[in-house]
This record gives sequence, structure tokens and C-alpha cells, in this order.
Amino acid sequence: MEKYVLYFKEIDKTYLPFVGGKGANLGEMTKAGIPVPQGFCVTTLAYRKFIETSQEMDELFNRLDRVSPDSLEEIRELGQRIREHLQSISMPDDIQSAILQAWERTGKGKSYAVRSSATAEDLPTASFAGQQETYLNVRGKEQLLHAIQKCWASLFTDRAISYRAKNGFDHRSVFLSVVVQEMVFPEVSGIMFTADPISGNRKIISINASFGLGEALVSGLVSPDLYQVRSGEIIKKQISRKKIAIYPVPEGGTITKNIPAEKQEVQALSDQKILELAKIGQRIEEHYRSEQDIEWCLVDGKFYIVQSRPITSLYPVPHITDDKLHVFFSFGHQQMMTDAMKPLAISFWRTLMPFGKKGSVRSEGHALLEAGGRLFVDITELLCLKPVRKILPRVLSGIDELIASAISELIERGDIQCKPNKQVKRKVVRTVLPIAKNIIKNLFFRDPSQGLKYVNDFMQRSIKECESFVKGASGAERIKRIQESLGNLLLYSNYPLSNVLPYPLSGIVAWKLIERLSQKWLGDQQSVHLLNKLKKSLPGNVTTELGLMIGDLADAARPYPQVIDYLQRAKDETFYEGLGRIQGGDAFRRKLVQFMDKYGMRCPGEIDVTNPRWREAPTLLVPSIMSHIRSVAPGEHREKFRRGEKEAEQAAKEILSRIGKTRGGYLKKKLMSRLITVFRNGMGMREHPKYIIVQHFDIYKQAILDEGRALVGKGILEHEQDVFYLSLEELLALEENRFSGNIRELVQSRKIKYEQYQKLTPPRVMTSEGEVITGRRRDIEAPEGALIGTPVSAGVVEGVARVVLRPEEAKLNPGEILVAPFTDPGWTPLFNSAKGLVMEVGGMMTHGAVVAREYGIPAVVGIDKATEIIKDGDYIRVDGTQGYVQILEDDEDA
Repeated sequence: MEKYVLYFKEIDKTYLPFVGGKGANLGEMTKAGIPVPQGFCVTTLAYRKFIETSQEMDELFNRLDRVSPDSLEEIRELGQRIREHLQSISMPDDIQSAILQAWERTGKGKSYAVRSSATAEDLPTASFAGQQETYLNVRGKEQLLHAIQKCWASLFTDRAISYRAKNGFDHRSVFLSVVVQEMVFPEVSGIMFTADPISGNRKIISINASFGLGEALVSGLVSPDLYQVRSGEIIKKQISRKKIAIYPVPEGGTITKNIPAEKQEVQALSDQKILELAKIGQRIEEHYRSEQDIEWCLVDGKFYIVQSRPITSLYPVPHITDDKLHVFFSFGHQQMMTDAMKPLAISFWRTLMPFGKKGSVRSEGHALLEAGGRLFVDITELLCLKPVRKILPRVLSGIDELIASAISELIERGDIQCKPNKQVKRKVVRTVLPIAKNIIKNLFFRDPSQGLKYVNDFMQRSIKECESFVKGASGAERIKRIQESLGNLLLYSNYPLSNVLPYPLSGIVAWKLIERLSQKWLGDQQSVHLLNKLKKSLPGNVTTELGLMIGDLADAARPYPQVIDYLQRAKDETFYEGLGRIQGGDAFRRKLVQFMDKYGMRCPGEIDVTNPRWREAPTLLVPSIMSHIRSVAPGEHREKFRRGEKEAEQAAKEILSRIGKTRGGYLKKKLMSRLITVFRNGMGMREHPKYIIVQHFDIYKQAILDEGRALVGKGILEHEQDVFYLSLEELLALEENRFSGNIRELVQSRKIKYEQYQKLTPPRVMTSEGEVITGRRRDIEAPEGALIGTPVSAGVVEGVARVVLRPEEAKLNPGEILVAPFTDPGWTPLFNSAKGLVMEVGGMMTHGAVVAREYGIPAVVGIDKATEIIKDGDYIRVDGTQGYVQILEDDEDA
């Protein structure tokens, strides 16, 4: 394509490299019959030729490559220099000639809007909205040529440079086209979103409207009217006081005018026009097959569309196959890991989940659905059951207070209208009833001290059977066996996980009964204090033992400076080999081998099976070991655990003694003694179900990597870890030579998508209409400006905040408070070093809360954006009793 100018009617979406996102959209809409003011685009070829006339741009581009998105002063100086330089260059004659010819043909007596249109603009994954400049009411050839040149220079505004640097766009590969569009002089203009940009609801069209040109609205100079339309009906009208408007002036440019007082609160669009505009919005969305952000104007009673771009801020919605309203909650929030997961991990969990399957156990169920690289639990059919509506919010409150609140809000709104599915009801009863019976037996009849032995023996047999089953095949048969093993694991295998669940659940139920009965029989602050001590140092908790073994590793390294030095520079590939060459290395290695035998299959973010395990990347453990050495004395971790056991034992005696002195004390004491024993033994097994799943996942992963290596050997895949970007069914199709399409292109596209998904923030609860339900937090008395969350481990502590986004990057010092997005068992090693805990995600029964209580450190969870609001080094107060965090001052002044 060698043209410097293209008219809208010549352009469609395939012209994006030549006319940018905005230009391609205008051409696309023109061809689709959408009312668009006519015009033309100065192509990127013209921009590139113009840039080539500069003697300095190569060096300036080199400087841009080195600039950091956070270096604001450097960006300001460099951007200003580039813009001034580009405006000082003469535009080549042949480019001028092509532009003026198009201008004369379109109408040289008209006024024009001159807008920048970058090749990385108005895309589904990056809008770049507002990064470059717009010039309105441009008249005459001198104004036109000057505006175009200023648009080219605006590719290097401070915000545009920073945006590209932050989002990884090469400054040299983003080109600029300029849209020259006939100006229309509207009575009313504004923005229309074909999905509600606040709630995310895809069924609601949201319209902002104000008088005059839309620039007053876009630049924030005026508060527009807000209208919302759903299913052809206006559901909301919010009329604002519109004090000013921007209008064009005859000689070019614009002027801001005050609106007469009597007109300021007049509805800018009539009801009829609101519905007419909404229909145009629906047409545009249907054409692009995605939600749109549309700039529009009304001229002499007719609507014109001057721009349309995808709405990039909406979180993707899980795909459903019917038109009913579905409700989803975030699996990642429940599992304390909200990062995006790769396709293989998503496939594992969807195959594991036994509910919502229409085919064999090997198929992926519809109770778990993917959106934005995360999993969401579809609880719609469960909410059709009245008992579940009552129980589910209470259960979920232990996972995340805001999830529970959001579900309750939906139930109260009456949005879920459905009849109970008898098949679902039967499956729920068949699943829950045996577990409930076993919980009752554990509470009142079985010996609680034998539970741990049973569960550990069960676990060993289950793992051994899985290993034998999966390793006994290869190729397609091995993939089928993995699918079968996954599909049977929870309910149907010889060793179903449902046999283990009653033990930790007995501990949870026992705790609820302990809380209620102690409140009823004692009901004072002292009993609350004693109950908190009961949670310390629970026996048999595999995650607590993991943390203690990290402490043992730290103690094994302490006496040997060479080991400590080596750990900080070790590489995964030669980790063990290097230990053999230094003093103390063999002693440390023996401890490490013991740890890896038991926990080497774990890691941070372990629900994503594709994440590197500690066994695969032992350097991931180093920050935890070093933090432990810095902040915990030799043997202190084991001593602290023993102290916790004694404190819990003493607290139990005091509770029972006090209950024994109440009326009917003998029987009350006997019941409470039983419940405390069940709680202490059962709650210690809370982490076992996940531990068992992770061990199974490790077996499947190693088998799939074997298959990956074989596929690389056959030339089908480029790298063995490319299997992480495929589902189990796709892997099976590859093995059976029935995969259609280019597998390498598919893998590459999914790698790009995965990187994009990592930047998204998943909602806790959403509907199939895209509406995000945020939930309401309970009211508490807290100091002004405090961050409100959920209290999960009692106590108040002050200290320096250490913000940790990844445990492998952690550097905790004595007395510091850990501030994290979430924690799972892979984070446990840091708990020995932390004085307190703050998390963005979690509830009373999630991993971080349970471990914090065991370690006796105050904790508050569920504070959105805590890792952004609290800065590393801030001095903070954590009130784990009331549930808030105060930022007191920074570390320098503390």
C-alpha cells in the first residue's frame, strides 16, 4: 500500500496498519452503513516518510528505548524535545499535495476534526485512548497541515511515551495515521457504552450526554446526563446541571460558553432519542462482536458516530450455553491464588470437578468455567435449592466476607428465578449425606486421635495407586488415564477425597459449636481470649510442618557461612551439585532432601500445576530461608510451636474448669472436652485434602512433561512446556493424530493471551450478564482513614510493612508485618518471620488466616488493593481483633 491518503469508504479493519485503530473503525462503520461524518485518513506511510526526513530521530528513539515508565522528569524533557523537533521539520511536498487534494475533494470550505490514530490504538487489548491529540474546527489548508503535523508530534506526549513503555510497546513499531473528518456542529453530544462500564453488565447500555461538542464531557469540564437502557426500555435517568458547553467558532477553533440557568437542568436527549441512540449502539456492537465505547453527536435531529473503540476495562465473562442468568464466584479467591492460570491447569481443575458433567468422568465439567485465565464456580443451580440459599452465604463467609455479602445481595434482589433441578438435588444429597454422617460419627463416637493416622495411611495408598495407574501407560492411553484419575479423584476412585473431607470438616463444625456454647455458657472477654489460644499449634497440620521444616533448613545453614553465601547465588540447574563443594553443604543437603521428599511438589500458587515446584526450582526457597535466619533465633520456631501447644493445652483446661463451675457443669464440661479434642485433632487436617490433590497433580504433571518431550522429539511441539498451553483433550487429540489446525500458532497465541490475562484483576462475584457484584463490608468502629477488612487472627501489632508480591522475592526482617495479595501453602515459610499479616484476599477459614492463628500473629484480610495503598516501609498498625489497618507513618520517621 503506497498511498499517503485513504478515504473512509476505502477502509475496513484490514487497513489498521495503515490508518490506525481509529481510522480503521471509522472506515469499518462507514462500510457497515453506520452514520459517520465523511472524511479521509493520512496513512502511516506518510508519517514514516515524514520521520525519515529527520536526522535526529534514530538517536531520540534510542533514548526512548532506555527510558523507564516511572522516570517522569526524563520522559517530560525527552517528549518535549521530540515534539518541538517534529514540529520544526518541513512536511515533504508529495505528502502535502496528497493531503490537499483529498481536502479539496471532501470540501475545502468545510471545518474538520483532526485526530491522531495510532496503530496500537482502539484495540481489544489496549485502547491507548487519549494518548494523542485531537484538534477541532480546523479550517483552511494552513490550519489543516499544521494540525496534522502536531498530531504526528503528539505520538510523543508524556502520557503516550509512558503508556507504551509501561505496556511493552516498541516506540519504533507504533505508527501514527491522522483522521481528517468533517466537523458536525451538534446540539448535543456524548459517549455511549454498550455495556455498563461501572458494573460491567453487558445488558445495559449507558449513555452520557451534554450540550455542544463532546470535548467538554471528555475533558471533565461538565457533568453529563446519564441514561441507561435495557431491553429497549429506559431504566435510569440522572439529569445533571450542565453549566457550560463547548462550541465551534467560524474562524476555526472552539469557545467555551455558559449555558443559561433555565437550560442547565433540561434533559439533553428526549426519551425517543435515547432509545434511537441505544439501537445504533446495539448495531455497532453486533457488527464488531464486542462491547463498544462510542462517541456520538446529534445534529438537526440526526445522530452521527464520530468514533467507536472496544471497551478494554471489562473483565471477560464465562461462556454459557443458555440465556438464563448465571452466578459465578472466583475459585482463585477461594483458593487464595488470584493470578491467571495456564490452560493445562484450568483443564485439570475442570476435569477434577465432578459436578456439571454431561459426558464421562474424563470430560471437563461446567460447574467450573474459565474467564480471563481464571476459574469461576457456577453456583446457579445450587442457588435454586432453598436450603443452599440459606447455608451457602454462611459457608462462603469463612472464605471471603465480600463473596458471601455479594451472594446474599443477589439472593435478596431476587435475580435468581429458577426451579430446583431434581438431578442436581439428588447429586448434592448423595454427595453431602455420607460426609455429614461421617462428621457426626467423628464428633461424637470415633476416637479423634486415630483420625490423623487414618488420613495419612489413606493418602499414601491413594498416591501409590495413582502413581502405578498413570505410569503404567504412555501416549494417548496415559492422557486418558490422567483424565480418568482426575475425574474420579473427589468422589469415585478407590480412595476418593470425599473420605478425607469429614475429618477437617469435623474440626470446623466442632469449632463452631465451641464458639456458640462458650458464648452461651461463659460469654465474657476472657473466654474469647482463651478460645484464640485454642487455635495455636494444631497437631498434624502439613502446612505448619512445612514451615517448621523451613526453619530446620535455616538452622542447618546457620553455622556455615559458605552455605549461606552459596544459597544467595545458587542456580537451580546446579543447586545440589554446588552444595557438595562447600563446607556444611552435605549437612544442609541432607535436610533439604528430607524436605523435598515430603514437600518438594509444593510451591507458591500451587493450584496452577504449571508453576515450578520447589523440587524443580529449589532457589524459590532461598528468600524464606534467609528471612528466617535474619528474623528467628536458632530453634525458636520449634520452641514457639511447643509453647503454642502448651498454651492451647492450658487454655483448654481453663475453659473446662470455668464451664465445670456453671450450672449443669459436669455434662457441659464433658461435651466441651469432647469438642475441643475433636477440634484440635480435626482442624489440624484442614490442609490434607489440598495436599493430596497437589501430590496427585505432581504425578500427572511429570507424566505430561514426559509426553511433551516425546512430542518435541517428533517435531510436533517446539518446547516440552508448550503442553502447559493445551487442555487435556487437546493433548489427547495430538497424541491420537486428530488435532486440526496449527498447534504451534495456537500455543503462541495462548502465551500472548496468558500475559494479557496476568494484567487483569478478577472480580469476586459476577453474573453471566457481566455484572460485578462487589458486596458490602460490615460496619465497624475504626479510626478515620483506616483500611477496613476482615479480622481473622486477634491481637494488635505495630511495625514496618513489608509488601511482598511474590514469596521468592521476600526479604523479611525481624518485627516486620507481611503485606501480601494472598497466601497459600507456598507462602507458609514466611510466617515464622512475620509479626503480623495483611492480605487483599481471604476469610476466617482460608489458609493465611488459619496459619496466622496457629502462629499467634494478628491478621486482617480482604483489604482490596492493600499492596498498592500500603507502601513498602510504611509504619502500620494491624488490629486483628476489630479488623482494620492504619498507616501511621513511613519507616524513616518511625
